[in-house]
Amino acid sequence: MARMRFALLAAALLSHGGAIGIGQSTSSDRPLAIVAELDGIIHPISAEYLTQVIDEADTSSAEIVIIILRTPGGLLDSTRTIVSRMITSRAPVVVFVGPSGSRAASAGFILMMAADVAAMAPGTHIGAAHPVSATGETPDETMSQKAAEDAAAYVRSLAEARNRNVMLAAEAVMESRAFTDREALQASPPLIDVTAGDVEELLRMLDGRTITRFDGRPATLHTADAERRQIDMTRRQRFLGAIAHPQIAYFLLTLGMLGLTIELWNPGAIVPGVAGGVCLLLAFFAFQILPVSTTGLLLIAFGIGLLLLELKVPSFGALGIGGAISLLVGSVMVTRESVPGVEIQLGVVVATALGLAAIVLFLGRLAFGAQRLVPVTGIEGMIGLEARTREALEPGASGYVDVHGEMWRASSQTPVAAGQTVRVVAVKGLTLIVEPSSATAREGD
Repeated sequence: MARMRFALLAAALLSHGGAIGIGQSTSSDRPLAIVAELDGIIHPISAEYLTQVIDEADTSSAEIVIIILRTPGGLLDSTRTIVSRMITSRAPVVVFVGPSGSRAASAGFILMMAADVAAMAPGTHIGAAHPVSATGETPDETMSQKAAEDAAAYVRSLAEARNRNVMLAAEAVMESRAFTDREALQASPPLIDVTAGDVEELLRMLDGRTITRFDGRPATLHTADAERRQIDMTRRQRFLGAIAHPQIAYFLLTLGMLGLTIELWNPGAIVPGVAGGVCLLLAFFAFQILPVSTTGLLLIAFGIGLLLLELKVPSFGALGIGGAISLLVGSVMVTRESVPGVEIQLGVVVATALGLAAIVLFLGRLAFGAQRLVPVTGIEGMIGLEARTREALEPGASGYVDVHGEMWRASSQTPVAAGQTVRVVAVKGLTLIVEPSSATAREGD
C-alpha cells in the first residue's frame, strides 16, 4: 500500500514537472541581476556594503551586478578595497551613475574606470578626481605631486585594462577635469560604455553585449527579462554610515564636550553626562573611520580649557578670546576637507564653534555664580543666622534660642541676657554655638 502511494506521488510529480517544462519556463531560468545603490561618501562602511553585495552575487550565480552610484567622493583606501573586489568578481560589475542630475566625482570616478561596464544617465557627470589631503593639513608641493602621480597611475592602469580613454582618465586626476555623459561617451576612445535612462533600459541595452573582463577574457551578457534582486544596506550599515559623515561627527564631538562640561559643573545631573559620553564615543568611532587632524582635536580641547580658565582667572577677556580662537581654528582643521570631495561649509563650522564658546561661558558664569551663593539649607544654612535668646546663657551652660521660628538648644562662650540677639557661629550636633551679635555687643558696651 505504501509502495503504491509512493509510485502515484512520483508519477504526479513527474507529470507536473513535464507540463511545466513543455508549457512555460520556470523563474530559475531567468538571469539574475543583483542591484545595489550607494548614495553618499565612499568610506569603510561603503566598502563593506559593496563587498557584501558582490559576495552575494557570486554565491547566487548572478549574471550581472549593477551598482547605482551617486557620490561626491571619499577615501582612496576604501576605493581601492572596492576596486579589488570588483576585479575578482565572478559576475561582471556595472557602475551606473543615475538618475539624471547625479554625479560620481573623485573616488566615484575611479570606480567607474574599474567597472566592467561604465554607464551614465543623461544629465550626469563624472571626474574631478585630484587627490587632496584628508587630514586638514596642507601638504608641501612635493608630497602633493607624489599623491597626484600615484592616483593618476592607478587610474591609467584601470582605464587601460578596460580599453577606456587613458589620457582623459589621467587628466581627471592631474587637472581635476570633469565630463558630462555625452562628453564621456563621444570621446575617442570613450570613457564610458553606454548611456541609459534607468536600470530597466540599461539591462535591455546590455543584453547580448560582449565585454572584456579585467584579465582579458571575453564575456557575453544575457540580461533580457532578468530578475532583479535589490540588496540594501543593513540597519547597522546605514547607522554607521550616517555617523561617518564629517559634519555629523563634528556635531557629535561638540555635543559630547558640552554635555560632559555641564556634568562637571553640576555633578549628579546624570542626563548631560550620559548624553555627552554617548556622543563622544560615537564621534570617536567616526574619527576612526574618517581621517582627522590630531592637531585640530588638541586645539579644540585647549580652547575649551581656556574658556573654563576665563571664568576663574581675571585675564580681562584674554583667555576667553584665546579659547574662542583656538576652538574655531581647531574646528576648521578637524572638519575642513576631512573626506576628499566632501566639504563642510565654513559658515556652519564658525557658527557652531562660536556658539559652543558662548554657551560654555554663559553656563560657566551661572555655575560659578551659584557656587558663590550663601547656603540656605542644612548645617551650612544655619551659620550666620541671627537668633533671640529665650533665657540667659552662661559659659559652660546651655539654654534655648529662637531661630527660623524654631526653638534650638544653644551655648555661648560669653554671657548673654535673655531676650538678646545672638548670631550662630557653629553647629555641634543639635546644639548651636552662638555669640552676641554686633548690636547686642554695642548695647552691652
